[in-house]
Amino acid sequence: MKHVTVLLNETIDYLNIKDDGIYVDLTLGGAGHTKLLLSKLKTGHLYAFDQDMYAINLAKETFKDNENITVIHDNFANIRKRLNELGVFKVDGIIADLGMSSFQIDDISRGFTYLKDTSLDMRMNQNSMLTAKDIVNTYEKDDLAQIFFKYGDEENGFKIANEIIRRRPLETTFDLVSICDKINYKRKGHSAKKVFQALRIAVNDEIKTLEDMLEQTVDLLNEEGRLCIITFHSLEDRIVKHFMKKYSELNIPKKLPIIGELKTKLDLVTRKPVYPSEEEMLENSRSKSAKLRVAKKNRI
Repeated sequence: MKHVTVLLNETIDYLNIKDDGIYVDLTLGGAGHTKLLLSKLKTGHLYAFDQDMYAINLAKETFKDNENITVIHDNFANIRKRLNELGVFKVDGIIADLGMSSFQIDDISRGFTYLKDTSLDMRMNQNSMLTAKDIVNTYEKDDLAQIFFKYGDEENGFKIANEIIRRRPLETTFDLVSICDKINYKRKGHSAKKVFQALRIAVNDEIKTLEDMLEQTVDLLNEEGRLCIITFHSLEDRIVKHFMKKYSELNIPKKLPIIGELKTKLDLVTRKPVYPSEEEMLENSRSKSAKLRVAKKNRI
């Protein structure tokens, strides 16, 4: 199960690495960004997070002889707490690649794919209690419909939720796919794509953890430190875009007298998102929806 890292060189280039700097990779995954970043460090250090034990165990084996990396098994929403415990209070750069790792998608036992008949799981942290099966079999109809619409932009969310209620209990991914096939039979693309995305986001509480993580990065960054975020769907990208905008713009009431120079906490390095090259998109179809946004911490 080979993992192909998206926007690899672009992300590391934008990070503007110092060989003695302190960096954080919040989404270790297949370690593509991690390996390239580490290769540019001499006396610097990298802290790499992941909530998936497969990624953690793989990284511990891969980097067992490298003293420049610390691997941390945790959700990236706990970035400040975990770094502070290690005596780290400021860093020079942070990466987060919000896409799923290929090993998560390709391992059918994880339940992320709608192309194979397997358990309705979808947990990124396999120690978590809540699964997709729990959601579809216990949530109220209105709650299911809201999840499908809010997290998947599924316009037929209420119809799908109603059919789920009627057919309970659902056991496997194909039980859910058959419902989506019935409702979305006219749709171009896979009938269940939006529903599976929505359930994955709900199972892993991805929106709240993303928002919590982003808010912590501002104070963690050193002056001139950079934040690089790769998103894969519009909901994530909108959150990252608005977060960077909030900290890079001054909202001063008109005619209010200003004494001295006012500065924002962040400055946008990329005014518009960076997309994969045509060559990368041809070689890796999963990269087609990727967007990279970069901001840096301003000098106070």
